[in-house]
Amino acid sequence: MYSRTTSALHDFGLLLIRVILGVVLMFHGSQKLFGWFEGQGMAGFVEAIEKMEVVPMPQVSAYLSAGTEFFGGLLLVVGFLTRLVAIPAAFNMFVAAIVVHGAAFSLADDGMEYALTLAVVATALIFTGAGRFSVDGCLWRETSPPPSDG
Repeated sequence: MYSRTTSALHDFGLLLIRVILGVVLMFHGSQKLFGWFEGQGMAGFVEAIEKMEVVPMPQVSAYLSAGTEFFGGLLLVVGFLTRLVAIPAAFNMFVAAIVVHGAAFSLADDGMEYALTLAVVATALIFTGAGRFSVDGCLWRETSPPPSDG
């Protein structure tokens, strides 16, 4: 039986997932955009992308990536436009996993496991949405559907 308690726990789980993903993205985006937390700032990030020589328009790509991380992360934390925001966030992290860290899987070898995990979590939010404990939930009365008795 699907109770209100089960529904609330489901939505609380989505809140936890959404907030930690948003905070992590904001952290990394702030390093790139503003040079916070010992980050390289935009000049350093643009230079790093230019050195990869695989991304067209490296300066535009750098600003889109950093902006997606910081501002998209902020929107995920509050749960506003979650499904929409999760699309570029997932894309950004899949690109990072493959292009930047694709030579290995293990994080110890500068591999893709961390970026890939963030990409998959963002992808999951595309399918699940933010849950009730979010701006989306307040605006659109988003509720968790009961599981099928299937």
